[in-house]
Amino acid sequence: MVKCQVCGKELDLPYVCKYCGKTFCVEHRLPEKHNCERLTELRKPFIIKPKPETVFMPQTLEKPKTRIYIKRKPRLRVSGLEIRHLLLAWIVLGFCFSIRWLFGYPKLFPLMFMVYLLAVGSGFVFHELAHKFTALRFGCWAEFRMWSWGLIMALLFALMSGGSIVFAAPGAVYIMPRHVLGWEIGRRENGIIALMGPLANLILVFPFYLIWQNYLGIIGLIGETGFYVNLWLAAFNLIPFMGLDGSKVFSWSLAVWGLVTIPTWIYTIYVFFV
Repeated sequence: MVKCQVCGKELDLPYVCKYCGKTFCVEHRLPEKHNCERLTELRKPFIIKPKPETVFMPQTLEKPKTRIYIKRKPRLRVSGLEIRHLLLAWIVLGFCFSIRWLFGYPKLFPLMFMVYLLAVGSGFVFHELAHKFTALRFGCWAEFRMWSWGLIMALLFALMSGGSIVFAAPGAVYIMPRHVLGWEIGRRENGIIALMGPLANLILVFPFYLIWQNYLGIIGLIGETGFYVNLWLAAFNLIPFMGLDGSKVFSWSLAVWGLVTIPTWIYTIYVFFV
């Protein structure tokens, strides 16, 4: 079993520092957390220094001028490990939501499994990637990591209830400011990062609604399921409670939280209960 080079913790998912090549746990994965031997080199700012250019004026010759340094922005990319975690969580969620068909109508289970993969999985993936890419824009390290126990609990609840209860906590996007580059995030940045997840679900509501209203059969069922799932995901995550996205938005700006949450919940209540 691989162990963290700092705390000695046995690791199921070790992180390999791309600078020193050693393995660490999630708490010590960043260079400044494990006193990376190349930390001094990392503290050098990433800048682009173009060659001086000479500007000629009539009958005069000015000294060479140098442009302002440009700080390199982080790349918007998804790692191989992150893709594997997203795919596994996606498959487990699709199975949990479609498992009731396995008990009631086994022949329809493969078809309904694909329906829920598209309807539920798309809402989950776009929600998490919205958090990730927004955090990257603010100069943070951000990657999705599945929560193994959360997926196991989702499977157990779905199996024991015959698919009528799905308690899904598949994982989250882990976000860390890049202190070695001098970038920090505050309450505003955290609020914006949190808000992007529910907004992604609200955006998906519209195409799923159009599919539901314009197509019949399986395609129409995908549209209907995606509409309800994404609307509920957005409304639930906007609740300002227990570390949900809504609590971070509420802490940042009551006005922004109310502008997004109140119309979302009014429409959700109308759709589900009226």
